[in-house]
Amino acid sequence: MTAAIKGGPCVVMVDAYAAVRGLVLEFREQGCSVVRVQSTREVPFVYRSAPHVPDDFVLDLVHDGDLAATADAVAAFSPIAVISGGESGVELADLLAERLGLPGNGTALSAARRDKHLMIETLRAAGLRAARQLWATDADELAAWHRELGGRVVVKPPRSAGSQGVSFCDTPEESVAAYRSLAGADDVFSQPNRGAVAQEYLAGTEYMVNTVSRDGRHHVCDVWRTGRVSANGVVDLCDALSLIDSGSRVVRPLTEYGFQVLDALGIRHGPAHLEIRMTPDGPCLVEVGARIAGGGIPAAAGLGIGASQLDWTVDAYLRPERFHARAGTPYEVKRYAAIAGMVSPVEGVLREYRGIEEIERLEGCHALATLVKPGQEIRRTVDDLTYPVVVTLLHDLDEVVQRDLNTIRHLDGVGFYALEGS
Repeated sequence: MTAAIKGGPCVVMVDAYAAVRGLVLEFREQGCSVVRVQSTREVPFVYRSAPHVPDDFVLDLVHDGDLAATADAVAAFSPIAVISGGESGVELADLLAERLGLPGNGTALSAARRDKHLMIETLRAAGLRAARQLWATDADELAAWHRELGGRVVVKPPRSAGSQGVSFCDTPEESVAAYRSLAGADDVFSQPNRGAVAQEYLAGTEYMVNTVSRDGRHHVCDVWRTGRVSANGVVDLCDALSLIDSGSRVVRPLTEYGFQVLDALGIRHGPAHLEIRMTPDGPCLVEVGARIAGGGIPAAAGLGIGASQLDWTVDAYLRPERFHARAGTPYEVKRYAAIAGMVSPVEGVLREYRGIEEIERLEGCHALATLVKPGQEIRRTVDDLTYPVVVTLLHDLDEVVQRDLNTIRHLDGVGFYALEGS
């Protein structure tokens, strides 16, 4: 342990589970040692199937609620930074960074960076475009609000992730049913919802904007356009992400608005993942996470651009002068990339995927991950956590990538999945 510390600077990562191992390894490759802090005694539901790798860390500490004790334990390693590995670690990372006097986003707006209702109200207070919404704790009040608002309403957990528990509701009755399914239930981080957030549905294409900041200066690492389908009772299910060039006309307004969002929420240091709808009236935030993007996005961005949030985050903390010298430089797409999730319409025990070899033969197929394997239970895909297969596409031509995305959707469907007993 001592040798690892002497070999280079130390960083603390809160809730560094397998999904962010790429960032852990990026720091280690730069000669850093990494201290892992787990913000909860029990591993949250969403991370149970993807635990961390203990050998990646010089210390693995479970926070028991005593901030002073946790801060003292990590201070012994003289860390230069505290970084959140995921949504559940944002607030503890803020507390530790502030207590240790390290670069961070402070604690004054920590709750607004996690609570999706407070997040939007914070934007509104800053004069930014924000969705109309209601903090729902009463079914009758929610029904009356939906009737007055009219149109489609999105009902979602206040602090979840991966689009888990998100419902698109066209009637007050649907909104009430969605609210009742959430109220009192646990989110993916194994925490009770204590209500729900109801928001107006934002029409328009949704984009994912990934940034890294240092000392309040922001840099856009990559922007992705989302593909959407209506399936399995979900009106607006995300089924694909396509990397778009920084010269695309939509990037500038997304960037300008996104930077204002970061400022309003006090995100001055580290990575952020913004989900923004480009509505007919301009960009409007869906939500933002004060952490790196999930879903393999940084790795895919690295393939397409040659850089991603991973190395930009390392620069921001280890080489701030280099970060400031390069920040604001438009990224260049060298190869077009896309990430496609198969949308399972079936439930049961999977026997086999029919025709998966056709996907593997696609011209742009770079990698194919089977998250549900034959012999395992497969569920209908209703959110980002239930894709059975994820395909990464990569090609010099965007036309080939888009064609392959269309082919994947053509191959997907009931016939793609063979279940035991059928």
